[in-house]
Amino acid sequence: MLSLISTLGGLLVSGLPSLLGFFQDKSDKAHELELARMQTERELQMMERGFIAQAKVEEIRTDQIAINADMEMTKAAYEHDAKVLERAAPWVSSFVGTVRPMVTYLFVIELFVINVGIGIYAFTHPGIITNIDDLIKLAGEIFSSDEMAMLGGIIGFWFGSRNWQKK
Repeated sequence: MLSLISTLGGLLVSGLPSLLGFFQDKSDKAHELELARMQTERELQMMERGFIAQAKVEEIRTDQIAINADMEMTKAAYEHDAKVLERAAPWVSSFVGTVRPMVTYLFVIELFVINVGIGIYAFTHPGIITNIDDLIKLAGEIFSSDEMAMLGGIIGFWFGSRNWQKK
């Protein structure tokens, strides 16, 4: 039961960025609407005073500052990553690309090895497992519900995220 819940949790967590993106988009639109309202009020006030050209220059300058700040932050992050990986061994650079899925690899390999081990053990000791209930009890001893919950959550996150992405 815990495995099922964690698998569903993994699916839901994989969709969390899309859900958060929806709320962020809604918040951004509300923010933009408020900024547009404030800008319109400011332009009306400036038109009354005859400062339309100054308002346009100010708007362009503000937009440029925001764009430059975003570009500088992104550039700094990329430069930092490049600087760190520049001094690293080639295998470290390759390993960096597999950091996130490494846990998934380990759990799937573990699951495969344990299943093969159960099969070999059951085949070489025919007296221990006489019916399917014995096999289920043996598998229950080897696989804890916590381990299966983690595996279900990981697999649900990685493979469930494909359905949430925009096409």
